[in-house]
Amino acid sequence: MDTATSWTMPGPGWLFCPADRPERYAKAAAAADVVILDLEDAVSPDAKAGARQSIVDDPQDVERTVVRVNAATTDEFADDLAALEKTPYRRVMLAKTETRADVDKLDGHEVIALVESPLGAVNASQIAAAENVVGFMWGSEDLTAGLGGRRSRLAEGSYHPIVTQVRGSVLLAAKAHGCFALDSVFMDIGDLDALAAETDDAVNIGFDAKVAIHPKQVAVIRDAYAPTDEQVAWAEGLLAAAEGERGVFTYEGQMVDGPVFKQAQQILRRAEN
Repeated sequence: MDTATSWTMPGPGWLFCPADRPERYAKAAAAADVVILDLEDAVSPDAKAGARQSIVDDPQDVERTVVRVNAATTDEFADDLAALEKTPYRRVMLAKTETRADVDKLDGHEVIALVESPLGAVNASQIAAAENVVGFMWGSEDLTAGLGGRRSRLAEGSYHPIVTQVRGSVLLAAKAHGCFALDSVFMDIGDLDALAAETDDAVNIGFDAKVAIHPKQVAVIRDAYAPTDEQVAWAEGLLAAAEGERGVFTYEGQMVDGPVFKQAQQILRRAEN
């Protein structure tokens, strides 16, 4: 079943922020389109209770904030949900989503399923069919650990083929069920050129946004998603030409059919952000 949500994504630059660092909330919000307040990996076990209290005490813009909760199979999950009930947040990223039953525990919330295990990867389509799943993200490092591997990337920096396979399967599951898809984080904060190249690939293949782990990565992500002046001019010209055409036609030497028309519309949508 396709998922319906009234939420419009504010932009493609998402940023993780440790939930136990409320002094960073406003700075993260100023840097990013969407902030993910993280109750999971970014917070040590002894700081989790304080992190939960922080998301209650320091509310942020509901339309631009997501809370990442601990996996549904952990002892921390129930406490995360109890804290959420004291906040206005209803859009949740579920760490290590593995089954539809995990998502069912978040009834009443819009869920971004974070697939980062072998079981979650093989169940992605089943998870996507849950009515409250609105989006997907995937993660490479936990996935690689779950496979018993040592490195998610090859020596030259590209992902190992099995990791790329999971990336693609999560994207397919999301799009097949009307969900948005977030590309995974890029861990080498200093290598902005490689981040730009990876984000370009995410844009080209259909990911709706990419998640950052440092504020300086957000500008690179936004730049990659922003269409060039030439792309905007092409899209505007194509859509204008289409008004006087019926069915398939030719524009600047290229055959234009339904998929090409949709690509032009997508370029203009991104230009508006």
